[in-house]
Amino acid sequence: MSELQIPTMAELLAKGEEPEILFWVGCAGSYDERAQKITRDICKILHHVGLKFAVLGTEESCTGDPAKRAGNEFLFQMQAMANIEVLNAYNIQKIVTACPHCFNTIKNEYPGLGGNYEVIHHTQLIQQLIDEGKLRAEGGESFKGKKITFHDPCYLGRANQVYEAPRKALEVLDAQLVELKRCKSNGLCCGAGGAQMFKEPEAGLKDINIERTEEILAENPQVVAAACPFCMTMLSDGIKNFNKEQEVQVLDIAEITARANGLS
Repeated sequence: MSELQIPTMAELLAKGEEPEILFWVGCAGSYDERAQKITRDICKILHHVGLKFAVLGTEESCTGDPAKRAGNEFLFQMQAMANIEVLNAYNIQKIVTACPHCFNTIKNEYPGLGGNYEVIHHTQLIQQLIDEGKLRAEGGESFKGKKITFHDPCYLGRANQVYEAPRKALEVLDAQLVELKRCKSNGLCCGAGGAQMFKEPEAGLKDINIERTEEILAENPQVVAAACPFCMTMLSDGIKNFNKEQEVQVLDIAEITARANGLS
């Protein structure tokens, strides 16, 4: 973050300033090498449009989503209340997240524990910036005519009914957009939700991410658009399983947007 000159909330407070929006980076966006690239591109987009934002830095902790989904409500509440204390101390009003799991937890679980914020996913912010004419998909990599399909993350789509924002972000590319057989409210999980990301799958005939990858490859896309770091991992592993890395790219909506606008 230091190379991109992104201030922390503590640094802004010391200067008597407040951001327009807090970027909640999340565990994956902080520690996973692949997800860090998405984090950087979101920051580049925010810089490009002149949005004043900050991060919590070392004051940010896990939202508690994996603990809650794994059944440890006590640990979840401990993690959530610690975060809420920090957020409320900084008088945070608006939060953007790169992870649907963080998005869902802060938006829907935190209010019951005293944390009330306007929470948006980065695809919603990108759609808003496109609608305002601040992002034009010009001056960068061309996706014109490329075959792109979008995989709906469970916690963005079915859990929160956010279906149009990621698709609107792709529509401006003048690409060939194709829907998967199971999409939107009928979308198929990548296999990582509900804390399954952190354990070995139960015995069965086929891993879910392999099933999903087969559906993706049936459409012969050049790019699979994702909007969740967990999905990114599962889909990338699926593509590698079929040795299709040279033919099919797995990219986050933020990465695609940054490339199209010449920011990446």
